[in-house]
Amino acid sequence: MSTTTLGIIGTGMVGVGVARRAVDAGLAVVLSNSRGPATLADLVADLGERARAATPAEAAEAGDLVLASVPLAAHERLPRAELAGKTVIDPMNYAPKPEWRVPELDDDELTSSELVQRHLAQSRVVKALHSIGPKQLLNLFRPAGAPDRTAVPLSGDDPAAKSEVAEFLDILGFDTVDLGSLADSWLSGPNTPLYALPYTGQPPAGLTPMEFVAWVQQSPGVPASAARVRELAAATVRGPAGFQL
Repeated sequence: MSTTTLGIIGTGMVGVGVARRAVDAGLAVVLSNSRGPATLADLVADLGERARAATPAEAAEAGDLVLASVPLAAHERLPRAELAGKTVIDPMNYAPKPEWRVPELDDDELTSSELVQRHLAQSRVVKALHSIGPKQLLNLFRPAGAPDRTAVPLSGDDPAAKSEVAEFLDILGFDTVDLGSLADSWLSGPNTPLYALPYTGQPPAGLTPMEFVAWVQQSPGVPASAARVRELAAATVRGPAGFQL
């Protein structure tokens, strides 16, 4: 097992959900956020002896693999020097707002992960853990070979980095489906059939966007096989960039 310590930058729902699953799977986690290690004392105590708090730079240095679970709008604050040479999992999704838009993403000139890779030029970025919610991550894991094991998509430009992330996700209890390069990562982004719904089932009719988000966050989850992920990816047509609230 090449990954024994996971560095986590960002402790929102995704970062905390992945931390819980990683600790339960036997990995060490080093957690960090923008507010400082002292703010993570309760979370670290809850996660147990395999978890500790640090600064983002320290978490980047400590991790065999690093999860960058910050808002996409904050990606330029990721510590480039400390992440150089590392494989970085990118679970960020583009959510344009009136005060923050990226024309290159709006015009499909780049995917959001290509934008992150441009900032982290010396790192190996792999898009993953962006299309499944934390609650489903904690409910749907299964041992290797289980008939109802769930698969999640990943994309990246470095084959070795993708293998590293696939091994990590296997440890967490998930199969993976390689969708190609970072330029192909839109296949599982917001506004596609692979985003959220394969792992939640169909929501009630008539939900507002905010109600939909809340419903997804609370859904216990339904398994999605690798074959189902491949089927949905093959049928995907590119639509508007970014999750629209």
